[in-house]
Amino acid sequence: MKQIQNSLSLLRTSMKNEGVSACIIFGTDPHASEYIADYWKERVWISGFDGSAGTIVVTLESAGLWTDSRYFLQATEQLQGTGIELMKQGQADTLDIVPWIITQLKTGERVGVNPQMISMNAYSKMKTELQDVDIELISVDLIAPVWTNRPHLPQTPFYEFNVEFAGESSSDKLKRLRAEMKKLHVDSFVVSALDDIAWLFNIRGNDVNYNPVVIAYALVQCDNVTLFVSPIKLTPPTILYLKNEGVQIANYQDVYASIKQITTSNSVLVDGTKLNQSLFESIPTDCKIINTMSPIFKLKSVKNSIEIAGVKNAMLKDGVALTRFFIWLEANLKNENLTEISISEKLCEFRSDQSNFVGESFGTIAGYAAHGAIVHYSATPESDAVLKSENILLLDSGGQYLDGTTDITRTVALGKPTTQQQTDFTLVLKGHIALATAIFPLGTRGSQLDVLARKALWESGLNYGHGTGHGVGHFLCVHEGPQSIRMDENPTILQSGMIISNEPGMYRTNEYGIRIENLVHVVPATITDFGQFLQFETLTLFPIDRNLIEIMLLTEEEGNWIDNYHTKVLESLSPFLTESEIVWLENKCKPIYDLIF
Repeated sequence: MKQIQNSLSLLRTSMKNEGVSACIIFGTDPHASEYIADYWKERVWISGFDGSAGTIVVTLESAGLWTDSRYFLQATEQLQGTGIELMKQGQADTLDIVPWIITQLKTGERVGVNPQMISMNAYSKMKTELQDVDIELISVDLIAPVWTNRPHLPQTPFYEFNVEFAGESSSDKLKRLRAEMKKLHVDSFVVSALDDIAWLFNIRGNDVNYNPVVIAYALVQCDNVTLFVSPIKLTPPTILYLKNEGVQIANYQDVYASIKQITTSNSVLVDGTKLNQSLFESIPTDCKIINTMSPIFKLKSVKNSIEIAGVKNAMLKDGVALTRFFIWLEANLKNENLTEISISEKLCEFRSDQSNFVGESFGTIAGYAAHGAIVHYSATPESDAVLKSENILLLDSGGQYLDGTTDITRTVALGKPTTQQQTDFTLVLKGHIALATAIFPLGTRGSQLDVLARKALWESGLNYGHGTGHGVGHFLCVHEGPQSIRMDENPTILQSGMIISNEPGMYRTNEYGIRIENLVHVVPATITDFGQFLQFETLTLFPIDRNLIEIMLLTEEEGNWIDNYHTKVLESLSPFLTESEIVWLENKCKPIYDLIF
């Protein structure tokens, strides 16, 4: 706690020096990343809180941390003795950040934010809200002068992601991007999202956990393109590779100077949801700004045939790893002191035995019994539950292979399930099947399909609070847009070639959680007098726990879907398994109606 109190004291000194009465600290980086390098973990430095979601506001007299219900327990423990108050988002008596600041400050006072850590859209919105009450929002980095023992930025060299896996050269991707820029009548495009950069240049790295990205910026113009990256991260092969693709190389920090030199007559494309305020402030004021979704965001969401083939290959390897893991789990459940953390580590071991495995695609969510009801649960040494031959286990995990990215959730019974558990599971399964078998016209948005996954639950007065589907990258971020399937409106239409998750769930607080997740691929279905129709092809290959199914709740069509899916799983994985492993898998894939005989 002494370190946190010292950090707060140093920050408040910096605030006084700049005439700032409040400082907002986001748990983000300059690239709007989901996972960030230690160098940018300012919120952890100031508070000690290391959950994935949370924002700190520090005034000269007080401080608060805003986070959601996933982290209430963790935040309570980590903030103890710091003087930082936990502000529980989503609760009726908790003010949002801006209204809270308004209660703390007087008119005429100033609020400081590091412009690198906030998007230009978010900055503009917050500035307007504070201006309405005569409080000024300013761009100022208050932490850099006082965080003297800050970790270094990652310096590990990046590497070329071979076109053998990518399916398209970087130079061809640049041609397609420039065609999109021409449609938007723009001359320059400032690119800051790390996955956009990794996709565009066919490069990958190890700069953050789980996502194989490279810390860099890019400036794409009609006749040249520059990648801004630390020189230490370059090697002779990558320098030659980028040169051959027509890419100029500059130092990471030189991006600001280059942006300032953009010709004032240029139209500049920015994605205001991603571009940080600091980069935006560097664009000459006379330039015309076109603020819209990154064309790269849309281009990379539609996978080419090589990428799809790679993902299918990754699914085979993932299915083999999961088969061997669950055989091991069943064999050792009663004899070993297995915990949520230890089984997560073991699952990673089984994946690492597969060819072209690079790492996990996110931190495994192993939620036993009541922990399964915490949607984004992450086991800690303090919460690490011991598994028993009872209740159910929710296991959400994924792998990064050079071939592609996987993400799968299976809920399994570790003992004899209750009638309620079987009913809940089957209702979730019915929603999963309804979405998996959907046929829909071209132009359909994910929000229009979301009800299919919820209908059976809603009819029983049940629901779940998270989205039903998120886009998935190709050996990139496991959470990728712009497509989604959720109740919230999203204007992005589903297109052939997109990969998206199908993961309805149901959670009973303090009891258990259920989620069934496969990745699906949007493919053509048919063309009629009414136009083109699309459907989903399920990519994930691993059985669904038959012990949790209440057969009487299924229609004949739903039972047939399960049997057909299990037949595909068995036929696909068997060539890569031993005889004893095949016997185990055959038992898991028996016809559904065997359950009632």
